Amino acid sequence: MEENTNNLEKYQEHYSEDGFWDKLKKFAVKAGQEVVYNALLLYYALKAETTSSKDKVKILGALGYLILPFDLIPDGIPIAGFSDDLAALVFIVGAVAQSITPQIKLQAAEKLKEWF
Repeated sequence: MEENTNNLEKYQEHYSEDGFWDKLKKFAVKAGQEVVYNALLLYYALKAETTSSKDKVKILGALGYLILPFDLIPDGIPIAGFSDDLAALVFIVGAVAQSITPQIKLQAAEKLKEWF
C-alpha cells in the first residue's frame, strides 16, 4: 500500500482545477461517460468539506493522473486510450466510497447530463 501512496503523491502534483476542467471538456466524448462520471464523483468529493484529508490525497493523485499529458496508455489510442485512466478512477472511487455522498452522486449525474 505504501507504493500506491507514493504514486498518488507523485501524481497529485499534476492536479489543478483548471487542468481538470480543460482535460474533461476536451476529451469528455472521447473518454466516455464512465470516465467522466467517475472523474466528476472524485472532483465533487474533493470539494466536499466532509471528505477526509486522507481521501483528498487519494483523489488528488487519481485526478492528477487523469490530467497528466502522458500516462501508461496514451489517451490518443482509440478505445484503449482512457482505460488506464478509468482503472485509476474506479480504484480510487472504491477507496473513498464513504466520502461519496448521495448529493455528490447527484452533482456528478447532473453535470454528466449537461455534457452528454
